[in-house]
Amino acid sequence: GQVLIIVFSVFYGIVSFYNQYYGEMITYLCMTTPMAVVALMQWIKHPYKDTKEVEVRNVPKIHKYLITILAVIVTSIFYFILRHLGNASLVASTISITTSFVAAYLTAVRSSYCTLAYACNDIVLIVLWIVASVNNTDNIPMIACFAMFLINDLYGFYSWKKMEKRQNTV
Repeated sequence: GQVLIIVFSVFYGIVSFYNQYYGEMITYLCMTTPMAVVALMQWIKHPYKDTKEVEVRNVPKIHKYLITILAVIVTSIFYFILRHLGNASLVASTISITTSFVAAYLTAVRSSYCTLAYACNDIVLIVLWIVASVNNTDNIPMIACFAMFLINDLYGFYSWKKMEKRQNTV
């Protein structure tokens, strides 16, 4: 899954650039891709017992504070960067950066809530691409793409919680 995220990030960065969604381009190429590499390494290093399943981690309180502080910092910085670049849909793009950051962070620390954060990001991206589709119907497939990601991430959240429960009862 993490390898597919890396491949998708490159293509999505290109599409985002052409739609002046610079925040999406920067997020996927400069944050999501490196975090997917980190997550892949973490997942390989932390299998559940001797299986191919990743060990779900209960995130310590310090990480909850850290992710909140970092999300505020990242959001603030990128709002001004995106405004300077003339990013289309500035507010939605800024919110997307926040949800992407939180999702990537939670993925790297192996939290079961990573897919819920990605689901929130999917909702923001559906709105973002609906706005882009008003001007260019070539963008409609991006709405379908993120609608499918939303379904997948909601199922992923269910699966992660089920896996977490199983790991905690054994």
